[in-house]
Amino acid sequence: MPCLRDMLTHSQARLLARLAEFGDHLETAWDVPRELSLPGLAESLGLVRSALHQPLSELETQGLISTRTAHVIGGGSRKRTVVHISKKGRVLIDKETPTSRTSSSGIIGPAPDPTEVHGRLSEIKQLSEAISNGNSVILSGLPGIGKSTLARALASHLGSLRWKIRWANCSVNTDVKAIGNMWLGNSAPSSPEAIVESTRVKKTLLVLDEVQELHPRHSSSISNLISKASSSICSVLLVVRAPNPLDLDGEFVEIRLQGLDLESAKLLFSEDIDNETATVVSESLGGHPLAIRLWSPDEGVPEKSEAVLRYVEKTVIKRLSEDGTCSLDELSLSPLPLHVEEMASDAGINELDDSAILKWSNGLTEPHHLVRNVRRASWDDQKTSRLHKDAAMTWSLLEGHRARKLEAHHRSMSGKEEDIQWIESNIQQIALSDSASAAVVLENALESKESQILREEAATIALDRGERIEAGIHIEKINEVLPRKIFESRLARLNGNQTLAEKLEAEVITLSEPSQRAKMEVSSIIRRFDDRLPGRLGNSESDKILQIISQVDLGAISNDERESATLSLELVKYSIALSDSNIQEASKSRAEIESRLARDDNFLDILDLKARLSSRVNGASSNSSISWSKDFISSLDEPVTRILAIHSTLEAVGKEFPNWLIEAHRESCGYPLREDVPSIRRLSAHRWYWRGLLDPVNRMSHWTEAISRFRAAECINAANQLVTKMAKGS
Repeated sequence: MPCLRDMLTHSQARLLARLAEFGDHLETAWDVPRELSLPGLAESLGLVRSALHQPLSELETQGLISTRTAHVIGGGSRKRTVVHISKKGRVLIDKETPTSRTSSSGIIGPAPDPTEVHGRLSEIKQLSEAISNGNSVILSGLPGIGKSTLARALASHLGSLRWKIRWANCSVNTDVKAIGNMWLGNSAPSSPEAIVESTRVKKTLLVLDEVQELHPRHSSSISNLISKASSSICSVLLVVRAPNPLDLDGEFVEIRLQGLDLESAKLLFSEDIDNETATVVSESLGGHPLAIRLWSPDEGVPEKSEAVLRYVEKTVIKRLSEDGTCSLDELSLSPLPLHVEEMASDAGINELDDSAILKWSNGLTEPHHLVRNVRRASWDDQKTSRLHKDAAMTWSLLEGHRARKLEAHHRSMSGKEEDIQWIESNIQQIALSDSASAAVVLENALESKESQILREEAATIALDRGERIEAGIHIEKINEVLPRKIFESRLARLNGNQTLAEKLEAEVITLSEPSQRAKMEVSSIIRRFDDRLPGRLGNSESDKILQIISQVDLGAISNDERESATLSLELVKYSIALSDSNIQEASKSRAEIESRLARDDNFLDILDLKARLSSRVNGASSNSSISWSKDFISSLDEPVTRILAIHSTLEAVGKEFPNWLIEAHRESCGYPLREDVPSIRRLSAHRWYWRGLLDPVNRMSHWTEAISRFRAAECINAANQLVTKMAKGS
């Protein structure tokens, strides 16, 4: 008697194997993963939706599966048909199909789930050979042709050969820092040099998918990153739809992906589609896998001369209902994938999903870019502007950083005067949560209308991010002399030209009103004091700073500003006094500071900590002082204060760092720090310095990042000191 396995077709066996990956607890669950819905199953198996009908029906008849309606996670409020393997089916598949589906283990970053690949063995071999030989590759082709699917299959193949795969996806707001976080994990470095140094390991493939989605605002710095990465011992795989927005140095092997061959294309169809129909449809659509999956047997055979783009426009989109079209428009307009719950018009989601128009990742959805691009191209400028205006109003009603970011994007694309004014008033808030997104919003807005307010904001964000080229472009277009010189002075420091920076700053101080002059002098003093690596300040430098402080005139500024400026200067004087072991001057400054702070202010405790730690023998503070510091640090919740306390203690313990302090610093590295406050940018640079000192294995990459951060914080001396320290290998 034949075993039950002999009674299964290839499609039935694949379906059972896929369903067996999910536990039986889901059979009664209220919320079910999308992978168990009909569109999810078709997508993971690389089949047209209609190809599931016959094998599912036969499997259910044999008692190997069951179907029901349930709520699909991330799929909106409507219930959908989901499929579960039965106990009988699970026994069969466990007995007959012991091999499991390829997992994502060994891949770092947001790689898509692996799907079954048809007819790409030769391409996988070609790519694998090129990369194994040390080449970097640009994989290009039409949207929907299967580039990402092929790249994912290649990643699995190389992973089986013990390669390390680091994967990053691109969107309109992606910058170098975002790529670093995807390749290396959160709290990764943000400079191209440090990222490349961190990934510099043999048999490592760096994948950058959806490269065409990058905004021109970030493409230059990302080009620099990819060029540096490709010249290292790593290989790079760029997955892009032409034209490639990156201007790359170095040699890349370029491979253009074509449609599937006829026999492979026919594997995508349902087993009940006759061979002739499958052949004609495959040939008519040029073996384009997504176009084939979008095809429905109800439509008949596409015209052979019909291009894929026209087929999508005239057939796929045209057959949608009003709800489906409305949901497609909202998703196509969005710069980012959306949660269904975020959408203003989600009534058409199920229809779009059933039509294979959507792709999903982590509960977010967007149209396949082939469909999205065709839909966007069908709108004239007036309709596009209106859609962006409507979307901005929708997002304006929602709370949170993500809502403001998406609202800002749509306002920047509407071209309306009132939206430009909104951006002028709100861009700083956007930049606080996501400076990469804010930079893109400013570029979009400035492209539609010149605004000196936005131009100065764009220059500020570029300088805060340490982006010299981008900052220079905006500074050149600032008309007013005084703000332009202020920006030019900052840019000179960013470029490492201290002499020019001081010259320009002196000119600005001369041109400024007395109140502005005093503020600039105070800022300059604080920056000068902070512009060094940890350690005692030299006597000559401390004397010079104290002399400059004595010459600052705060009489022309308001009382509130005078109090703040005095507090800042007294903090510098207090630190200098402790460094010089001048207890009398330290006490005087401590009293001045205390009179300007609330008695329960944590910063007073920081001052006491510094005082305790300033007394040292053989370069280290006493055990009792370190013990007090440990208790104090453990009591702190506010991230910046905690980091300051940790850094002060690290500087005081000498050459032997206790484990508790190393762990406290490691934990503190997960705290995000603001880019818009100079003192916090300097704190961030110091944090990377200490990371390098505490982690010798990764010291080169951490200190490379610290140098970049010191320069972005306009600390030329500290950056140069660390360059020298690295060169000496200390």
